[in-house]
Amino acid sequence: MDVTLKLHSSLEDVPSLAADLDLYIVEATQEWRDSPPPAGTGARLLERALGMEGGLVLTAHLAGGERIGYCVVGPLVDPLVGDHRPMIVALWVDPDWRHRGLAGALVGRVHDELGAVVVGARAAHNDDALISMGERWGFVRSFEVMFHEP
Repeated sequence: MDVTLKLHSSLEDVPSLAADLDLYIVEATQEWRDSPPPAGTGARLLERALGMEGGLVLTAHLAGGERIGYCVVGPLVDPLVGDHRPMIVALWVDPDWRHRGLAGALVGRVHDELGAVVVGARAAHNDDALISMGERWGFVRSFEVMFHEP
């Protein structure tokens, strides 16, 4: 697999990723939102990720430059004590490139870049495939977040 993983340090490095993240965020939140998130949510996520300690934006590219995956590590603030931790908030691989280890390579690069720190990951309660992958990579479920809808 001739794929390059690239670490980005500014929004200028990833001009089209914000729009792709907008679509990712709509899909990831449609189960519990009555309306789509506001336009520009992807760009704001990238700004937070690039502006925080431990935040990362990684992309995966073919030799010709085509982006076939990305991983965004953003802030997780513990609501009880206020600790900030890095959290994988977006992990995506082009469907034609799945089941080849690319998602694992992106997550492995996150660990390489951040070193020995606790990294969280977000998965929908019904995304059994993502939860199973995370558990294979050493992530453990630590708590559930529940929402009450009136």
